[in-house]
Amino acid sequence: MNDLICGNNIDVLKTMESECIDLTVTSPPYDNLRDYNGYSFDFEGLAEQLYRVTKKGGIVVWVVGDSVINGSESGTSFRQALHFKEIGFNLHDTMIYAKKQPSLPNKNRYLASFEYMFVLSKKSPKVYNLIKDRKNAYPGKSTNQVVREKNGKLSPRKDIITEEYSIRYNIWEYNTGYNLSTKDKIAFKHPATFPEKLAEDHIISWSNKGDLVLDPFVGSGTTCKMAKQLGRNYIGIDISQEYIDIAKQRI
Repeated sequence: MNDLICGNNIDVLKTMESECIDLTVTSPPYDNLRDYNGYSFDFEGLAEQLYRVTKKGGIVVWVVGDSVINGSESGTSFRQALHFKEIGFNLHDTMIYAKKQPSLPNKNRYLASFEYMFVLSKKSPKVYNLIKDRKNAYPGKSTNQVVREKNGKLSPRKDIITEEYSIRYNIWEYNTGYNLSTKDKIAFKHPATFPEKLAEDHIISWSNKGDLVLDPFVGSGTTCKMAKQLGRNYIGIDISQEYIDIAKQRI
């Protein structure tokens, strides 16, 4: 526990016991969108190992997008999500990581401003500390709501007391880019960092203190840094010693 390991993630995971990981939060390289020191990975082999090492009730958060190749979006994200389902994971939620600072557009497309966050569970999630941060306008007041049933009929739901805060939506928006994703300037020696707050929110949502959090593409170390700050244990794997050294400095 609490280790950063330089090596091929599949080989490293093969040395680990089955059903030992509570939560994985990671973002793989995809579609050659970035040059990760020239490394690539075996998606299907990794998916198999992630299923094996994930505990029953554990979660894998897979943050991924699509690049445009020969005029068409690749669809890599969807193919990977469906493969995870084929090998036994539930697609618990399809979430959106919205970027306040979008990428430069193609001349014939709208601004690219999001990636997918596939929340994959092995059986039903055993932990779900859903974040409540949507402030309600009239907390404490009784409201009447109407719900449409499966048969199409409307059913009243009376005397529902409004809480001060409601559960957030599954579209999460973050600042991205230099000095925004993190204040750790060394992190930007890695070509693709995701926001510390993104990792923090998923770690809070899908794990408890003392749980073991994995990132098999640890990169600049964001997931492991936030796991440590939140009282979780962590394992980070990367095939690049340069990135392992960056992660060690951050943690």
